[in-house]
Amino acid sequence: MENAKINGSQLFVLIVLFEMGSAILFNLGGEAKQDAWIAILLGLLGGILLFLIYYRLYKFFPDLPLTSYAQKIMGKWIGKIIGFLYIIYFLYIAARVLRDFGALLVSAIYTTTPLFVINTLMMLTIFYAIHKGIEVIARVGQFYIMVIYLLAIVGFILIISSGEIHWGNLLPIYENGWKPIFKAVIGQTLTFPFGEMIVCTMLLPFVNDQKKAKWACLGGMILAGINITITVIINISVLGVIPLSRSSFPLLNTIGRIEIAEFIERLDVFFMIYLVIAGFFKVTIFYYAAVAGSADLFQLKNQRIITYPIGLLILIASLTIAESYSEHVVEGLKYAPYFIHWPMQIILPIILLIIAFIRYNKKGSSPSGEQGNQGNQGN
Repeated sequence: MENAKINGSQLFVLIVLFEMGSAILFNLGGEAKQDAWIAILLGLLGGILLFLIYYRLYKFFPDLPLTSYAQKIMGKWIGKIIGFLYIIYFLYIAARVLRDFGALLVSAIYTTTPLFVINTLMMLTIFYAIHKGIEVIARVGQFYIMVIYLLAIVGFILIISSGEIHWGNLLPIYENGWKPIFKAVIGQTLTFPFGEMIVCTMLLPFVNDQKKAKWACLGGMILAGINITITVIINISVLGVIPLSRSSFPLLNTIGRIEIAEFIERLDVFFMIYLVIAGFFKVTIFYYAAVAGSADLFQLKNQRIITYPIGLLILIASLTIAESYSEHVVEGLKYAPYFIHWPMQIILPIILLIIAFIRYNKKGSSPSGEQGNQGNQGN
């Protein structure tokens, strides 16, 4: 794997950008209607619990990524299979996210441009970032998070000033009880975006201060969760529940409502800038996790040699993952959460943690201590 280190603040920034990513672009938790913001907060709570599972595994093996410590917990061959499955999973999610952002750009602004062209241009930029390494990606993130927050503050002020917000759209709370809220949590907000923190199992070994890693991730998740919740509340307040449910891109429609003194209007550029920045970081982090995992699993001395082939796989998959955008959305909302996200984000990590506790508690020594003893014997 790459011999590089990032600090706690850089990890925090990456987590915020990653978690917000595409989550604020869609009708997240829409099944709960005007209670979608509650589903998001509950999803955040569940996501924090999941991250604590990932972090506990990291504490067992602080210098190893998931693809390595899966072999130590489950044995060489089963562990390699699990590691390979996670590499495929990161590739799959990167391709889905690339398709999301490419489709958004094509439908919103580049209406006569083929999806292939948009996705290829995005992948070329992301490929260059991956080639430069995690340290450069983190430093770029520190700059762009300021751009995003500047856009968010200006946009929020303009929406308030336009008089388009109607808080009554948020009422009544719990109109249909808890069932649709929990259904939205289980089927969406738990796994997207908060369960996607499974990708951190590939990033945590790069942090130069292990003590800060936990709070950087938790802080990033909480801040991103608050930002997503605020965005959903504004979308519901501006658009209303029924128009929101019919909208493919609610944030774009919300921004399109801004009109002040017949002078300040057509602010879709705010949405486009965020779209490009968010898409870049979301795909980049999943892409990087797949590259780092492959280099680790196959013991490659230089992970850059597989950067291009993996990028090409992501590009091809993004174009062939579904015949149409509507099919792509149905697959992502109805099938992926239960058949892909739940096993990879929840079930497998819990199994790994249980076996790790049983194995190392029974031996009476920690994995790090065991490795140290083996090293001393070798000397």
